[in-house]
Amino acid sequence: MIPIRSWGRLNAGAHHVVPLHDPARVPHELQTHGPGIAYGNGRSYGDECLNPGGVLWHTAGLDRLSHWNPDTGVLTCEAGVLLQDIQRLCAPRGWMLPVTPGTQLVTVGGAIANDVHGKNHHALGSFGDHVLRLWLARSNGELIECSPTQQSPWFAATVSGMGLTGVIVGAELQLRRVAGPWLDTETIPYGGLDEFFALADGSEAGWEHTVGWIDCLAGSASSDVRGIFMRANPSAATRGPMPQARERRMPFTPPISLVNRLTLRPLNAAYYHLQRRRAGLALQHYEPFSYPLDGLLEWNRMYGPHGFYQYQSVVPSHARRDATHAMLREIARSGEGSFLAVLKTFGQRSARGMLSFPRPGTTLALDFPNRNERTLRLLDRLDAIVVEAGGALYPAKDARMPRHVFEAGYPRLHEFLAMRDAGMSSAMSRRLLGS
Repeated sequence: MIPIRSWGRLNAGAHHVVPLHDPARVPHELQTHGPGIAYGNGRSYGDECLNPGGVLWHTAGLDRLSHWNPDTGVLTCEAGVLLQDIQRLCAPRGWMLPVTPGTQLVTVGGAIANDVHGKNHHALGSFGDHVLRLWLARSNGELIECSPTQQSPWFAATVSGMGLTGVIVGAELQLRRVAGPWLDTETIPYGGLDEFFALADGSEAGWEHTVGWIDCLAGSASSDVRGIFMRANPSAATRGPMPQARERRMPFTPPISLVNRLTLRPLNAAYYHLQRRRAGLALQHYEPFSYPLDGLLEWNRMYGPHGFYQYQSVVPSHARRDATHAMLREIARSGEGSFLAVLKTFGQRSARGMLSFPRPGTTLALDFPNRNERTLRLLDRLDAIVVEAGGALYPAKDARMPRHVFEAGYPRLHEFLAMRDAGMSSAMSRRLLGS
């Protein structure tokens, strides 16, 4: 039994880890061991990828690229391949993944199981929109090939299915053609929620990537909110700045969270004024723009030995201003605050996955140091605002969502449950589904 924790570092339960290396043997391994859940690179924040006291099928050994067509951009690979490996191999050859999350250190299997999204949902949807087909191993020994047109219910349940329909063994992905790895970017300081939404709405037609950082502690009135809005398009440039080759790492876990009441306000102010000085147009490599936190490995250690909660919600467009303001007001009143606070809008698109998180509306992502009951009470108050607005929370980043909040946010849950594999179980599934 090996202690394993997720990215939020809230706990480290003992697991029986079964490494997977041979795709042909995965169905046999699922029949031999279990119940369990797939574990890729451990970048889920909460308990979705954990199974304390039970089995984890570790997919890191399923890391081969099976077939690549440089003319069509179709890539076939195993589920344990990191998005970073695909990007760094294909970008110099004129192809990139159409959609990636805020880190490229996640596996293809994890990206599918969470139907991850990026800063360009309004333009290109979520990760599942670019999966042509996938191969799913079930605990009964069956191997299912499915796609949007072949065995489509299995595809819809597995894309966003949190690993509960089986273990994804591999996938065929459609990449998008690019001139190079650079982006034409613009950075714009803003003041007030109304200005943010005006920027977001006005940028959708002409900009592929849009996102805002927000200072949660600037004030409790919607007009007091300040932040930095960033937008970008793929560039036609054939030369540009390259990211630093040297990797930096958080070298240790401090005895207390470095994000606390004493540091948070000056951290937010310093970040705001630094980015404000950089306002304007620039040519950037895709890595620092799309994955700023990947530049500091193991940055999650800065929250100290008790870890942190990531809280990401989405609320419908009609409720976005009032709900977002209400959440920011609660955070300001609590004094907790968040440094990594991201506000962005989703486009008017339907997702392929039964339990996909992205939907038309506005999403707010926040990190809170774990202060036990004090933090949990704040998150309960935020839950009430999200549910009243008709919104949902993101399971990939959740560690404590109550069952009624999950059920309210995912109306296709009853369809998904009919496709679930009884041999798949996680800490999250037991918390939200009872088994």
